[in-house]
Amino acid sequence: MSETRFPRLIFLFIRKQSETGASIVTGTRYVKGGGVHGWTLMRKLTSRGANVLAQTLLWPGVSDLTGSFRLYRKSVLEDVISSCVSKGYVFQMEMIVRASRKGYHIEEVPITFVDRVYGTSKLGGSEIVEYLKGLVYLLFTT
Repeated sequence: MSETRFPRLIFLFIRKQSETGASIVTGTRYVKGGGVHGWTLMRKLTSRGANVLAQTLLWPGVSDLTGSFRLYRKSVLEDVISSCVSKGYVFQMEMIVRASRKGYHIEEVPITFVDRVYGTSKLGGSEIVEYLKGLVYLLFTT
């Protein structure tokens, strides 16, 4: 599902939540039907590697920790966000890991992310270091 079709995704997310009773529905690039377009090979490897590393260390129960297209029940959002301390890229990962640890039911919907047309990614060396620090933090605090 292309990001240009996000309005349609909202209805898919709501339907998935309604059918499953999920507390959170999250878009994922890493299951059948999902993907990315317009990224360089290095960007794809970096994203996939970050998710595999997080999966291995944190066992969050979802395939895409760094995606940010999600539907939360209001009470769940309020509960989970109140326990988060991270900023930047790590925030998305912390939200889903803490929700998983609290026992919230999380479902996934495949999405296809299309790279931005304007602007550039902020992903660089300092963001990767912050991600790794956040990963270690979550490993020891969740």
